[in-house]
Amino acid sequence: MKKTLLAASFASLVAGTAFAAPQTYVIDSTHTFPRFSYEHMGLSKQILRFNKTTGEVVFDKDAQTGRVEVTIDMKSIDTGVEAFDGHIQGADFLDTGTHPTATFKSSSVKFEGGKPVSIDGELTIKGVTKPLTLTITSFVNKPHPMLKKDAIGANATAVIKRSEFNAGKFVPAVGDEVTLDIALEAVLK
Repeated sequence: MKKTLLAASFASLVAGTAFAAPQTYVIDSTHTFPRFSYEHMGLSKQILRFNKTTGEVVFDKDAQTGRVEVTIDMKSIDTGVEAFDGHIQGADFLDTGTHPTATFKSSSVKFEGGKPVSIDGELTIKGVTKPLTLTITSFVNKPHPMLKKDAIGANATAVIKRSEFNAGKFVPAVGDEVTLDIALEAVLK
């Protein structure tokens, strides 16, 4: 009887540990769009986006830990004007011929109240890597209503200076500060 109780307790402990393990979510590229905005010659705030993003999110709800790795296809820039897309991809700005992707890799995730509130990591654009903290403005972890799989939805924001990534052409007429606004959805692998 003691052996059975001990075996049951051990099995329960192992099952509980396995259940609480980190889970990997694959970014849904049809609902993940990094956007950025900047001031244009004192006339307007321009908002552009990238249409192709891939990566993974590792999330452990119980341990309150996480990890994020994202790759953005810089050639997927969408300004709404094809000629301007080409201009932004040029060497003075994104230089997609030499640097076709940008990456973000997290180093730590801060939690409050059981939810992530910020992510520290490194952003690499045009071969230049800088520390970046993303502030999470919304976060949801629940079953996806259509896919019937566990999913994550989040929005995050940060401000960078484009000149720090060798993309400072026309500063200050065109604003140096760029606001990143990322909408992300990811589904359990």
